[in-house]
Amino acid sequence: MTTNIIELHDVSKSIHDHVILHDLNLEVRNGEFLTLLGPSGCGKTTLLRLISGFENPTTGKIFINGKNVDGLPPHKRHVHTVFQSYALFPHMTVFENVAFGLRCRKLPKAEIATRVAEVLKIVKLEKFAQRKPDQLSGGQQQRVAVARAVVNRPLVLLLDEPLSSLDYRLRKTMQIELKQLQRKLGITFIFVTHDQEEALSMSDRVVVMHEGGIEQVGTPRQVYEQPQNLTVANFIGEANIFDSEILSIEGKQLGVNILGKPRNAKSSRSFELGQKVHILVRPEDLRVWKQVDVDDSKDMLPGTVEEVIYKGTTVDLMVRLSNNQIVAATEFFDEDDDKLEYAIGEPVFATWVPGWEVVLPHETL
Repeated sequence: MTTNIIELHDVSKSIHDHVILHDLNLEVRNGEFLTLLGPSGCGKTTLLRLISGFENPTTGKIFINGKNVDGLPPHKRHVHTVFQSYALFPHMTVFENVAFGLRCRKLPKAEIATRVAEVLKIVKLEKFAQRKPDQLSGGQQQRVAVARAVVNRPLVLLLDEPLSSLDYRLRKTMQIELKQLQRKLGITFIFVTHDQEEALSMSDRVVVMHEGGIEQVGTPRQVYEQPQNLTVANFIGEANIFDSEILSIEGKQLGVNILGKPRNAKSSRSFELGQKVHILVRPEDLRVWKQVDVDDSKDMLPGTVEEVIYKGTTVDLMVRLSNNQIVAATEFFDEDDDKLEYAIGEPVFATWVPGWEVVLPHETL
């Protein structure tokens, strides 16, 4: 088995004159949990359908386990799809649903019984084998759909937003269970979602897509802390964006100007003096102070509290700066703070530790 279980080489997809995917190149590693993340209409599901064989690329080639699968029908690609609707047979029991694919392959009854029992145990549904789908919860139905796919021992399991119809608490539980299941099975999962938190919490790597293209591929930490561009930065979590320019360069140390105040920044990217840039600061990295010394305030951004959102362990603040830009800050409780009290309209100062920002080339917002 190859290191890359799936490879896409210059893959594009067009319907009539509308380009849905353009010139995609992607390598999916054997045994990893890869998530396709992006807004609705960016081409995530289309890409999944190209891999599964339900659609064919307009240009380019797709390789599965080192073999070109051009023209190969879905049932011969050794990949299986779990759809958003689960598509369980309502008249069949859990056992019969899971065994369906094996029976179509005319495997011996004893082997079918053994393999179904094994996979039902893995998904913790062995006690529900004789129930019908309408006697199961949403999470249990989802696990039946996964079991029906993995019992065929596919090389890759494709999951097209399978958690979107679940309530918040069950969705969180299933995120953990799916990741644990993937580790236990040791097969490649390709998961489609538009939920950033879901992608970050479940994936080994994330593919951030936008308007039919791939913007960045990396670990959850990489795409969150080191976004390649403004599109990724704005889509992955919240971001405060400041327009700036490069005033000085000393190795990785940059001098920048933010709202008329000189500040230091760090970046491993190459920039030029005078270049327009964006400074990205995540809300959890932005610090808000009520009272500061005059000397300390010279590098800080003055503003007023616009909104206070209490969340139990944190307080989210919306602060309107002197230029009317609104920024978000997340204040965390610690041992010395019983409460974080802020009043709307209260004057404050915002700042961050140099090095906690991300410097990006200027783009049109």
